[in-house]
Amino acid sequence: MKLCRFLWLSVFVLCVALPYRSPAPLIYTPGEGWRYEKAGSEGKWVRTRAKDQLEVAQQAFDTKQYSQAKKAARRTVNQWPFSDYAPQAQYLIAKSEDALGNDERAFKAYQKLVEKYPKIDNYEESLKRQFEIANRFLAGKWFKVFGTIPLFPSMDRTIKMYDQIVKSGPYSAVGPQAQMNIGAAQEKKFVKDYSEAARAYEKVADRYNGQPIAAEALFSSGQAYLKQVKTAEYDQSVSSQAVSTFTDFTTLYPDNEKVPEAKTAISTLRSEQARGSLQVARFYEKRRLWEGAEVYYNEVLIKDPDSKLAEQARLRLDALKKRLKAK
Repeated sequence: MKLCRFLWLSVFVLCVALPYRSPAPLIYTPGEGWRYEKAGSEGKWVRTRAKDQLEVAQQAFDTKQYSQAKKAARRTVNQWPFSDYAPQAQYLIAKSEDALGNDERAFKAYQKLVEKYPKIDNYEESLKRQFEIANRFLAGKWFKVFGTIPLFPSMDRTIKMYDQIVKSGPYSAVGPQAQMNIGAAQEKKFVKDYSEAARAYEKVADRYNGQPIAAEALFSSGQAYLKQVKTAEYDQSVSSQAVSTFTDFTTLYPDNEKVPEAKTAISTLRSEQARGSLQVARFYEKRRLWEGAEVYYNEVLIKDPDSKLAEQARLRLDALKKRLKAK
């Protein structure tokens, strides 16, 4: 027993008395968190000045060592967040994540850059990169769990990306199209939301009314309402909104190549409106509610005066007038 105690005491003394260095693949730094280091390379990239630390990050990025660049740049931001070198370091973090194909992380890194350092020279470029990333998710790319496992596409999360771009740069080079793509994402949802899509397009038409994209947006809004009319139960209010939007389009942009298509849509919608009014009129007439029937037969004449439905409405109106006179 004494021999065993002596051996353990000897080992303890050797451990304390003899300096040694063991590999430390996982290193924790306050304010920076855990990081992985290869044995023998711990701390070789660490510098004591912001400028020097940024140079390490830039050199690593230039030589396509993106993980190392991200690590060195993140230390610059964490240790010297108010230095003149922090904005460029944050930009390198975003660029490194981008180069590594980590789209969600890259988007967030660019977002942090434009929010925290709005005066950076790379502001417009950062918005453009965010826009390109969001476009990949609009095209169906899957979002990842824990940044590694692809799980599902999500138009709701894609919309949030575009919304952040619009808020950061509403009048940037990509701002108008980002707002347009919010509408496109609403139309691509599993349960398509055409009314929200139409409103998203209308925002483009209103906010950017002096730009060519405004015409495209107004037409797209009309199309979204038209799709809603075709896919949902008949709704007079939606149909009226579609007609109104297409009419505005043909009035504001009479020379646009899509005007004939808009006019065809208006004609189709008015026919549907007339059909709906005719059905309501017949409903009232069957229940001997003559005045209500008369109102809706007249609506048919107003909405689609030259159609066969209008001929039917006139015949019924004549019959109603004779009936009312006979009373």
